[in-house]
Amino acid sequence: MKKEALLKKLGKRIQEIRKEKGITQVELANSIGKDQQSIQRLEAGGVNPSFYYLMEVAKGLDTEVEQLIKIL
Repeated sequence: MKKEALLKKLGKRIQEIRKEKGITQVELANSIGKDQQSIQRLEAGGVNPSFYYLMEVAKGLDTEVEQLIKIL
């Protein structure tokens, strides 16, 4: 699978978890010290996040990194 497709799947998975938990992009961003545009780019697959960024997002979503990367 190509990089772009994987990043889009990752972003979609993060968005799904966020919505399941009833958290807005703004709320997630604020909880991890980012701006809403950063979360928007991540969910759109426009960012190749570092492991640390994924850890921050997981913490903001009160989940584990493993749950974020369950995309295959």
